[in-house]
Order: sequence, then C-alpha cells, then structure tokens
Amino acid sequence: MRLTKFGHSCVRFDTDDGAFVIDPGVFSDPAALDSVDAVFITHQHPDHCNDPELRRVLEDQPEMAVYGPESLAKVLGGVPFTVVSAGDAVPVAGTEVRVVGRHHAVVHPDIPVVPNVGYLVDGIFHPGDAFTVPDLPVRVLLAPVSAPWMKLAECVDFIRAVDAPVVHPIHDAILSDEGIAIVDRNLVNLIGEPFQRIDVGVTVTL
Repeated sequence: MRLTKFGHSCVRFDTDDGAFVIDPGVFSDPAALDSVDAVFITHQHPDHCNDPELRRVLEDQPEMAVYGPESLAKVLGGVPFTVVSAGDAVPVAGTEVRVVGRHHAVVHPDIPVVPNVGYLVDGIFHPGDAFTVPDLPVRVLLAPVSAPWMKLAECVDFIRAVDAPVVHPIHDAILSDEGIAIVDRNLVNLIGEPFQRIDVGVTVTL
C-alpha cells in the first residue's frame, strides 16, 4: 500500500491492483485523480470535494466510481455516486474501505452540522472533518491539524484517543509555512515519536 499526499486533506492510495483517492478538494493537486478506480469523499465542503474537477475527470474516466454521504447530492447534482454510511465496506484496488462516523465536527452553533464519514483502509484512518474514534484498530492516523472547527488541544486529544502508532498530519492548507512549523513543533512536543509529517507530493509505503 503506497500513500501519497496531494495537499490539504487529499491522499491517494496505490496498490498492485489499482488506485483510489480520498477528498480531492480545491486545495489539492488535481493530478491525484489521474487514472484512479474510485474517489471517496468525506463530506460536501469544497476543500474536500472539488465538484467541477470531478465532473471534468469523469468525462475522461467515466468508469471512475465516486462514494460519499447522501448529502453530496447537494453539490454533485446529477453526477452519479454511490451513497455510503457508517458500517459499509467497499472493495476497491485489492483492499477494502470501511466507512466510519456520521457527522462533521461543530464549527459554531449557528452553522448547521453536515454529514461526514471517515474511511478506514487497512488500518489507515482518514476521519474527514470529525473527531470520530473507530472501534477497529488504527495503525496510521491521518490527523487534521488546523481548521475553523478545531483548536490544537482538540487535535491532541483526538490523536491520543485514537492512539495510533503513526500519525501523519493532513488538513493544513490554511496554514502558512510559519504556521505549519508552529503546529508541528507543538505536536512533536505533545505527541512525540508517532507524529511524522508527509510533505505534499511525497509517497510512503504503509
């Protein structure tokens, strides 16, 4: 299993049997979608779902499958996709993507909470915009580290609750280089050895 970070919350999984992407949003490199079998979207916000780009790619790759919560219909319109919810398991690229969670974290009481699902792939967990702790073991956590819906203390508490031996940060496009350095320094001090940054465009084997 090879994982490549394509910016913000977007990661691509490549196996010997195929490839798929989670959360190709407006802050991520569209190259993530090249020749993939499937796209998994956690929720409808544009930093996780770049619907114009998805439409463009589907014109060239109509066999590409798209999965996500039912509320995606609000932004995808007539684009065909398969609705998934907590408890589902989707076979793809020689592995299985398990669906975990139901709701986006609260941004503010005045802002409605939208559906959000996380995806667990061979022990690698992408939570989307939520603090969902899976019932199944997690060997690698893709942890959101900066967002309007979280503060650093909540990020640390979430990482500790999941208790994965490896933590790679995601959801960081709104940070400057200086901001990333501050967040990383604090997480290294508070989390320690499990925290390992993957730079955009870098591939790791998991």
